[in-house]
Amino acid sequence: MSNDTEVDMKDVELNEVEQEKQPMTEGDAGNNYAISPVTEKNGIVKVKIPDEESKFTGLSKEELMKVAGTPGWVRVRWALLILFWLGWLGMLAGAIAIIIQAPRCKPLPEMNWWNKGPLYQIGDVGAFTNSSDIKDLAGKVQALDDLKVKGLIIGPIHVSSEDKPNELNLIKISEDDGVLAQFKEVITAAHKRGISVILDLTPNYKGKDPWFSDAVNTVQKVEPALIFWLKQGVDGFLFYGVEKVAAAAPTFWSDVVALIHNQTDAEGKTKKVLIGVTDQSSPEEISATLNKTGVDLLLSGALRSKSVREVAQAVESLYSTYNQTRLAWNIGGRIAGHLASVVGFAKVKLSQLMLLTLPGTPVFNYGDEIGLEDEVNKYPTMLWKFNDEEKQKEMSTYHSFFKSVSVKRMKERSLQHGEYLPLFISDFAMAYVRSWDQNERYLIALNWHSNETVSLQLKHADIPESATVVFSTSGETEVNKELNLAQLEVNPGEGIMLKFPYTS
Repeated sequence: MSNDTEVDMKDVELNEVEQEKQPMTEGDAGNNYAISPVTEKNGIVKVKIPDEESKFTGLSKEELMKVAGTPGWVRVRWALLILFWLGWLGMLAGAIAIIIQAPRCKPLPEMNWWNKGPLYQIGDVGAFTNSSDIKDLAGKVQALDDLKVKGLIIGPIHVSSEDKPNELNLIKISEDDGVLAQFKEVITAAHKRGISVILDLTPNYKGKDPWFSDAVNTVQKVEPALIFWLKQGVDGFLFYGVEKVAAAAPTFWSDVVALIHNQTDAEGKTKKVLIGVTDQSSPEEISATLNKTGVDLLLSGALRSKSVREVAQAVESLYSTYNQTRLAWNIGGRIAGHLASVVGFAKVKLSQLMLLTLPGTPVFNYGDEIGLEDEVNKYPTMLWKFNDEEKQKEMSTYHSFFKSVSVKRMKERSLQHGEYLPLFISDFAMAYVRSWDQNERYLIALNWHSNETVSLQLKHADIPESATVVFSTSGETEVNKELNLAQLEVNPGEGIMLKFPYTS
C-alpha cells in the first residue's frame, strides 16, 4: 500500500514538472502580457515584457506664449540680458586695461648683416690655408661658419709693388694669391653659408703710405676697380688710411661712398659695406673720422696700447657722448699682428669676451680664435692640425670658448644690439651691462690684472642683487652659480659673463 502511494506521488510531481515545461499562450496567461516561447534551462522561464510607450509633447505654442508673457519671465529675461552685456563690457574694459598697462616693445634698430656677427680678417690667404694660393679657402668656409662669422675680409690680393704706384693694378689678383676663377669659387662657397666677402683694396698695402705719396692720382684707379669687383659678387671693401684720402680727394671719396651705398637690397643685391681703418685712438678723432668719411664701420686704435681705464672711458665716450653706432672693434689686425701677440696668450679669452660683448662689430684676425701667435712676421701659418697634444688641447679650449660666446651673441638681442651701461672702471678692471627692452640682461666683468683678485661692488638701480654665471674665461668660477653683485670677486686675468632677467 505504501509503495503504491509513493509511485503515485512521483507521477504527480513529474506531471507538474512537465506542465511547467510547456510553453504558455495568451489564453493560458490570463493577462495582458505577451508570452513568447522560450527555451528553458534548469526550469527557468524567460518572460519578455514590452516597453511602455511614452512620448513628451512639451508645451504648445499658445502655452509658451502665455507663459512668456508673465511678469516673472519678463524680469528673468531682462536680468539675463543685462548680465550678458555687463560681462561683455567688463571683458572689453579688462582687455583695454591690459593693453594700456602692458609695456611697449621697443622697435628694433636697423640691423645690417655686418652687425649680426664677427668679421674675420685673412690678410695672407696662403698662410691661412697652408697652400700656395686662394683655391683652398673655399674649403675652409664651413669652419668659419661654425664660429658664426658673418663676413670674411680677404686680402689685399691685388697686384701692387711697394711704393710704386705705376705698378698698381686693382683689378688683377697677384700671382702669389691665385686667379679670379678661384676667388669667385670662394665667394660662392661663402654665400652658400650666409657669409659675405669683403675685399681689402688698400692700394699701397706693401708700402708705408696706404695711398702712396700722391693719393689724388691713386684714387682715379679705385672707382673702376670697385665696379669690377662688385660685378664679381664682392659684398664690401676695406681701406686703410681713410681719413687721409677723404681729406686729399673729398669729391672722389664722396663718389666712392655713393657708389657702394647705392648697391641696395632693393636692386636684389646684398647691401654693401664700406669699412675704414685708422690709427687714431682718441674718441674725438674717431668720431670726427666717422662723420667725415661716411664709412659704415671704422676700425681704430681705441682698444690698443691703453690702460683698462682708458679703454673703458673710450668705449663709453664713443657710445654715449658721441652717440656713434657704426663702431667696430679689434685689438690685433693685419698690421698690428695677432691677438695673442698683442695681449699675451693668457689673456686671449679675456679679449675675446670683451670684443664679442661690446656694442658694435667685433673684427678678428685669422687664428685669434685659437690664440695663434706671430712668428717671424705678422702672417704665421694657421694651425689646423697639432703635433703637440698638449698644445692642441689648450688651443681647442680657446676655440670652444670663442664659438660659445659668438653663438650667444648671435642669439641674444641684448648682446647683439643692446644698450651699454658702464658699471665699474679702474686701472685693471671694468664691468658693464648689455640690455635690450624686455630681454634677458648680461653683465660682463673683466679683470686684466695678472696677480690680484678684484672685488667689484656693483650697485645700480638697473641691476639686481645677484646674477647667474654664464661664462668664465678661467673656468675657476662655476657656471650657473648665483653670485652676489655687491661683492663680486673676479680672479686675476679672468672675465665673467653673468645674466639676470628683465623686471618691469
